[in-house]
Amino acid sequence: MAVNKMEKMTIIAAAEKEEAILQAIQGMQAIEIKDFFHSSVDSSYIEKHFSATLVEGDETQKKQFQTMLTEIQESLTFIERFSENTSKKKSFKRQIRTLSSLEKDFDVFKINRYLKEITSLKNRLTKIETIRKDLLSKENWLARWQYLDIIPKKSVLESSNILLGSINSANRMDFLSDLKKVSSIYVEEIYHSQNHVYYSLIYLKDQSSDVDEITARYSFNQFDYPYDILPKEAYQQNKEAIAALVMEEKQLKNDLTSYRDHLEELYLAEEMTYAYIHREDAKKHLLNTSYFFIMQGWIPIEEKRELATVLEDALPKDEVYISFDTPSADEIREDIPVKLKNNSIVAPFEMLTEMYSLPKYDEIDPTPIMTPFYMVFFGMMVADIGYGLLMLVGAFLALKLMVLPRGMKRFADFFLILSFPTIIWGFIYGSFFGAALPKILFGVQLPFPILSTTEDVNTILILSVIFGFIQLLTGLMVNGIELTKRKRYLDSIGESFAWQGLLIGILIVVLGMLLFQNDGLVTAGIIVAVISALSIVIVPIIQTKSKVKGLAKGLYGLYGLTGYIGDLVSYTRLMALGISGGSIAAAFNMLVAFMPPAARFTVGILLIIALHALNLFLSLLSAYVHGARLQYVEFFGKFYTGGGRAFKPLKTEEKYMNIEKKSKVKE
Repeated sequence: MAVNKMEKMTIIAAAEKEEAILQAIQGMQAIEIKDFFHSSVDSSYIEKHFSATLVEGDETQKKQFQTMLTEIQESLTFIERFSENTSKKKSFKRQIRTLSSLEKDFDVFKINRYLKEITSLKNRLTKIETIRKDLLSKENWLARWQYLDIIPKKSVLESSNILLGSINSANRMDFLSDLKKVSSIYVEEIYHSQNHVYYSLIYLKDQSSDVDEITARYSFNQFDYPYDILPKEAYQQNKEAIAALVMEEKQLKNDLTSYRDHLEELYLAEEMTYAYIHREDAKKHLLNTSYFFIMQGWIPIEEKRELATVLEDALPKDEVYISFDTPSADEIREDIPVKLKNNSIVAPFEMLTEMYSLPKYDEIDPTPIMTPFYMVFFGMMVADIGYGLLMLVGAFLALKLMVLPRGMKRFADFFLILSFPTIIWGFIYGSFFGAALPKILFGVQLPFPILSTTEDVNTILILSVIFGFIQLLTGLMVNGIELTKRKRYLDSIGESFAWQGLLIGILIVVLGMLLFQNDGLVTAGIIVAVISALSIVIVPIIQTKSKVKGLAKGLYGLYGLTGYIGDLVSYTRLMALGISGGSIAAAFNMLVAFMPPAARFTVGILLIIALHALNLFLSLLSAYVHGARLQYVEFFGKFYTGGGRAFKPLKTEEKYMNIEKKSKVKE
């Protein structure tokens, strides 16, 4: 499997059929719309003969949908936040739908009515909140003056004044002492807080200057009482008003609760509104006239039959013209998008390739070649039967019991597949949640562990390097084959086959000296290595006009051997991470085993679950990251360039549901 083959699609139809065709294409979620005026099509004929009927893009409809989307999202947030959660209605579950069924169920008038009613409730609650804040503020200062037993407005005399206010508690004694010096003044302490004292002063008007001087000296904060009733009565009325607001707010929230029954409709409306917005965006890429429109796009070749089917369902066959063209060399180089196509085992690993860079349209897809290596490496780094079973069960249940978003589903498939090599390597290392497998079971001698993480460390280290060596040779082989296909024969020798020969020659020398102790094998290895090294040096000399520069380039290229040594060393992390994860799990088991029996079977159970959950998370994260790093740095660098543009079909947002083609969904 490789990069999906694409063709350029052109559709011409009457202007009034535009919406139906776009809806059908969006439901397929498999066609990328091209910008007509930035494509390779010569549009001069249309501009010359139909310039008077060309229609400019109109953003009005899109803005209406965007406004509606905002209102829906705000209403959903408002309902979920403020409504009384007394409804026993089950939460909304992700669904699999077709776009046509979703659009059929979308009642714009009903949704607008819901939005209008919810907005009204929202405005009333906002108003209540504002009034309540004001009443709470008034309650705060009325509580301090409620013991005042007169109504200042009704107690004013011709010869006296009433002054209400507060001072800092630290100045209380000095303030009272100075007031005693004023004859015929009545002072009453109304309220005493931690920092302030509140007073009522009654004095003769001809003593105003003396009182003003004292109050100014102590920063007396004057208070004007606004009510025509006693403070205690005003305080009580204020509390009653707050209580009434609380009851009204509760009633509004109860009214709002009824809209929880319509949450599913609002979720579907939000999904559909997103679809309309994406569709309106696509219209900007079409050529529109008063009579017809022209659409161009990229379509995978296996989707052509599906496209014909959905268009026949949308409108009569004789009302639409459609053609398909093979992409030109310029389009392949500059414009064509890339969509990967692999079987169900390899497809989840495409996300690793996408994280690095998609291949160019005419480049090999590295995913199928990378997948078996990544599976072996991941399993070798986690290497525990128990952890693998948790991955298997968790991913399997998630896939079977839930409709997952596409990205999460791919992750679930990814870890479901990786659980198998994890379990296999767990048997090889003889590890089950960090505990060693039994040597004898039911009288049967078991062969586990095949490799011990404590006694066979050197063997595991050598095995890690061997796996790395195989992957490097595979990368060089792929590079050589690809260069040969492009008829770059000398490059295939100098950049691939010669390096393979050099590495294999060195391997033969090492095996002949250390393992077989065979001089003939050593000699053969030296001959292969020397011939390969000479090829690496000679090829640049042949390719370069200046032989001196070619020689220098060849010798510098041969220096790259040190890079291969560094690459092989990188693969030792397979041994390090596999042993470290198992050792940490075993240490956790020992920690709980040392606990007293009473603690071991109470707190110890919770502790061991938490510790193994942490180790599982760290092991999976390390294996995921370091496994990807080995592919990106050591493997991809040998043959893969990337730089492809991702395929972006006209589709829906899929925020709350997965949209599938009609052929895949039973309605």
